[in-house]
Amino acid sequence: MTEDELCYLPATELAASIKAREVSPVEVVESLLTRIERLDPALNAFVTVVGDQALEAARRAEQQVTAVPAAELGALHGVPVTVKDLTDTAGVRTTYGSVHYKDHVPDRDGIGWARLKAAGAILLGKTTTPEFGMGAVTDSPLTGVTNNPWDLSRTVGGSSGGAAAAVAAGLGPIAWGSDGGGSIRVPAACCGTVGHKASLGRIPVTGESDVYGTVDISGPLTHTVADAALVLQVVAGPDREDPLSLPASPVDYSRCLDDAHVRGLRIAYSPNLGHGPVDPQVRALVERAARTFETELGAHVEEVAVELPDPIQYFSDFWSPAALALLEDMVAGQGLDISLSDRTFAEFTRRARGMSAVDYYRVAVQTRARIAAGFAAVFGAYDLLLTPTMPVSAFPHPGPEGGPVTVDGQPVKEPVYDFHRFTEPPSHAGHPALTVPCGFTEEGLPVGLQVIGPHHADDAVLRAAAVYEGHAGWHRRRPALAVS
Repeated sequence: MTEDELCYLPATELAASIKAREVSPVEVVESLLTRIERLDPALNAFVTVVGDQALEAARRAEQQVTAVPAAELGALHGVPVTVKDLTDTAGVRTTYGSVHYKDHVPDRDGIGWARLKAAGAILLGKTTTPEFGMGAVTDSPLTGVTNNPWDLSRTVGGSSGGAAAAVAAGLGPIAWGSDGGGSIRVPAACCGTVGHKASLGRIPVTGESDVYGTVDISGPLTHTVADAALVLQVVAGPDREDPLSLPASPVDYSRCLDDAHVRGLRIAYSPNLGHGPVDPQVRALVERAARTFETELGAHVEEVAVELPDPIQYFSDFWSPAALALLEDMVAGQGLDISLSDRTFAEFTRRARGMSAVDYYRVAVQTRARIAAGFAAVFGAYDLLLTPTMPVSAFPHPGPEGGPVTVDGQPVKEPVYDFHRFTEPPSHAGHPALTVPCGFTEEGLPVGLQVIGPHHADDAVLRAAAVYEGHAGWHRRRPALAVS
């Protein structure tokens, strides 16, 4: 098996091969570390690489394969994983993308990584994020800009940008990321990977986010939908410290894709969720994917109008107070002077200072209720909803405006985060959503199809995405940078 073949082996196949003694976890980790050393100087996807620790864990994993029956090994035994540098990793530097935390070493694991590790996963390193995750592109004062494997002059989005770049470049089969308004799905779409945001509460956020935050979640970026399902099976389930975590699901997510199909499903398709322009190439590719569900996969697809509040205004109004609170709690409270170099963070804190408590109540409760009602109307008649993941493909690294100022010849209201307008609404309504590659632009840039499901229908989202992925096969395409 060549390095490329080994490093792009999906986690499901890798885990099975390790347990069958067909592949050595030491060989896998060594190959990935060699690849990281070769490719990451161009990508800048890692904050920290724990090579010695990973090799030692791989040696232990290899010994256990020979000493322990395969059935007793964890679901991810010997499988390398990267973790976004917002998630605490006990004993391993966690910076939150900030120069003020460049030497911070937590003594506790975030729950997502704790569950991955308990299932046998091996930590390769920590991936880049904008400062405190409060940026729409992955650029921080600590690490600088992360580059897209498909075109180094292009963005990886944010805030799980290093995670997406690592998976796309074959620097690890699973990346653990986080998502509030699209921070898993936008980078995954930019880089041509799968990115999964589970239903609110499906994956607890203890030690990774505010347990009463009701929007932020953590989850995987992977090569395949099956890998995302496997990760969900490992990390899902209640936690006593997270009061909003859901009871254990009766669904075995690692097996829910067996014999999956979409025949007979009623699927809604919205080209823009009711707001803003979409790049013509993106729209054409996503529409083609949506029609594939009907013409070739047996579903009934209808284009629908979705009534939602202005997502950009809501994005700004909801997240601005959160940014200001973060600034005061994590930085000002310690006597630190944050640079506020990130455009989004700086703009949010400025706006928050002009908002009243009544303003925020109306946004967080009343406007959010309108978002929930908009999706409820769709899912009252349809099983799933398909949309573009982003209105554009990966754009050149931001200039002064922070993002594209026009899309399809039309000006956008807030270039700095306009490209999150399709991922923000389902997050705030608590719906499961997943992005899967659905084609490439003329420039060779990946485009993502977003599959959104009713509340708690994580298995339906995974099945539909897996059926499309298996039919279309876009996940097999690899960036030239990563091909040796």
